Amino acid sequence: MTDPLLETGASPPDSAHYLRAVTDMAERCAVVTQDAIYSDNGIKLVEKGARIDSRLYDRLVQHKLREPIDSHLTVENAVDAPALMAAAKELLATAPLPRLLAQALGAASERLIAPLRSLPLTEPMAFKLTVMRAQRPDLYQHSLQFMMVAMFLALKSGLGERECVSLAAAALLHDVGVLHMDPAWRDRQNKVTGAERKHLVAHPITAMLMIRDARVYPRAVEVAVLEHHERMDGTGYPRGIAGKEISAMGQILLLAEVVTAFYEKPTDMPGQQLSLVLRLNHRKFPAALVSHLLPLLQEEQERDAAQAPLAGEHIEAMAQALVDAFGQWEHAKTAMPGVAALLAQNGPVSFVDARLRALLKALTEAGTHPDHQALLIEQLQGDAAGLAEVAFVVREALWQLESIVNGCQRRWPGVLERSQPVEAAVALWCDTVRAQVHEATGRLGAAAPRA
Repeated sequence: MTDPLLETGASPPDSAHYLRAVTDMAERCAVVTQDAIYSDNGIKLVEKGARIDSRLYDRLVQHKLREPIDSHLTVENAVDAPALMAAAKELLATAPLPRLLAQALGAASERLIAPLRSLPLTEPMAFKLTVMRAQRPDLYQHSLQFMMVAMFLALKSGLGERECVSLAAAALLHDVGVLHMDPAWRDRQNKVTGAERKHLVAHPITAMLMIRDARVYPRAVEVAVLEHHERMDGTGYPRGIAGKEISAMGQILLLAEVVTAFYEKPTDMPGQQLSLVLRLNHRKFPAALVSHLLPLLQEEQERDAAQAPLAGEHIEAMAQALVDAFGQWEHAKTAMPGVAALLAQNGPVSFVDARLRALLKALTEAGTHPDHQALLIEQLQGDAAGLAEVAFVVREALWQLESIVNGCQRRWPGVLERSQPVEAAVALWCDTVRAQVHEATGRLGAAAPRA
């Protein structure tokens, strides 16, 4: 059976956001056309040999270009293998996550970045990375750290040198599709929900198509990039595949994405939070790969134990928000006519119910059933480390509640429109849960960072 996403042929047109990034970069460094740029209907927009600047943005954005713009451009001081190696070495020396990985590998730490020396890099792909470095330096550093996490998992799994080069290419380029998204997505204060999340879901597809256009990377690289937001239990995107349907390289990337996210965003004790999330969500991540990380995270937790932060006085409010969400869903179901039939159908009611049951099972297995959390918090008064652990569990569960809301609204736009009574009931639950989660986590601080 063919996969329509993998068989998609053409790359999406250059977005207005990418064109803005290119022309803005051209204000600070020389960007020159090596060929004339034409619209898809044959209008010459820019002459060969012209210097690009921000004044050309309005002209370019009004037309669909015949070919991707970066296939016609050269830039001074473009990203190349030596530049990638230098940036990676700096991160190994200064950034907490690469340093942690390097310490674990000891004398073999150079292997984390060695594949960069032989990485295939076409001129258009090098141009994209140059735009990323100039306009989205956080994304550039994310891609390098992500690549090092992927290499760590590959080395621990015994991948060969050739496979490591392919994996490094997939890891480094996995987010080139983000260059076409609104930069507001990288703002942690920006809460884009519902149907607007389709742009987020699309970025792995965009990246996969760009990599295919380069025609120098194996098919496995395309597939892995497409899969870097999938989950082993089928709850990821863009295809919602599960288990062995996800390629071996894709499984490495999906875990590397989560690991990198926890160490990039401001949070207390990222290693402890990450360890908890991996254990609490063991069905979402490949167990064999997780087993390479947990001992490393445990060592970090032991080193930081003396600095364990107090959980704060508002954990009870967070736990209550969790209890309320489950209770409100049960109440909503009792008011739905024909609820048994709705639960048997592939619709928003069965989706929310199944995801909530899975979350409840995970919490129960972790010894933190929502109904028991109040008693647990009371028993742990005075135990800062214990309370911090409970706080991490509750914050992770609240994040998953919001993920259920977002997934429901993305898959069934009618929930947002409230076009039917049942959809209106689900929409009310989604709105209530989102408000409660934001209020509860806002009291304590931002929820645990996620990919």
